[in-house]
Amino acid sequence: MQKGGESRNVKRPQRQKPPGQELRMKPQPASDKPGKGSGKLQNKIALITGGDSGIGKAVAILFAKEGADVAVSYLNEHRDANDTRKVIEEYGRRCLLLSGDIRRERHCNAIVNKTIKEFGRIDILVNNAATQIEAETLGKIKTKDLIKTFETNIFSMFWITKAALSSMKKGCSIINTTSVTAYRGSPTLIPYASTKGAIVAFTRSLSANLADKGIRVNAVAPGPIWTPLIVSSFNPKKVAKHGSDVPLKRPGEPAEVAPCYLFLASDDASYMTGQVLHPNGGEIVNG
Repeated sequence: MQKGGESRNVKRPQRQKPPGQELRMKPQPASDKPGKGSGKLQNKIALITGGDSGIGKAVAILFAKEGADVAVSYLNEHRDANDTRKVIEEYGRRCLLLSGDIRRERHCNAIVNKTIKEFGRIDILVNNAATQIEAETLGKIKTKDLIKTFETNIFSMFWITKAALSSMKKGCSIINTTSVTAYRGSPTLIPYASTKGAIVAFTRSLSANLADKGIRVNAVAPGPIWTPLIVSSFNPKKVAKHGSDVPLKRPGEPAEVAPCYLFLASDDASYMTGQVLHPNGGEIVNG
């Protein structure tokens, strides 16, 4: 995997301000695995939200390794985004960086239009960007944080997907990032878990809606993964223990999750739509 040097199972107590920066994490998440691609996405065009770091970055890199050109949407983490672009270009593919806030419908339309203007179309849409804000009780959830979480995590999926469908045709793929919390809940992440449950319903409903058009819609529900979202959401003590309570006793690396997206994006998953994959370290959720 890319960026080694420290034990992958040892996470240092640390805290960052949201949305967090991957290049400041210790250890830095593994975004890539060694080995060559097999051309499963040769000359495809992918738009990935939250593609500057974490799972989105690993997906963007793997897609590039497999032959795709990638548009990466992100908020304002420019160093991380440029690092992602550098790796994509090292694999010989083009990368378009699109910064801005997907909480705004106008911006969602803009990133789709810019991707189509640059690459001509969108073959794969990965709705991945998300935020979460911890609150110990329902009464402590601020309305502004509730609105921000829903706007970022689920409203943006409606807006971006609606805009992207104008350029998508039979054989294209939409992949949404939900979460293990959609299935088992989270006592301190109630708004986040609620949006992730909505994403499961969105995925299943849209898959049925687009089946006749031959556009597949699936989702991935990661468990505890080592990403900037973690170090910018929780206190240092919780960060250091992140992922220790799953059967595999550790958090996953983004590079371990990205192959789920590759499978769903490729022709290998031609008979799958409305489904959710669960890279979560062994937790059984029956979903």
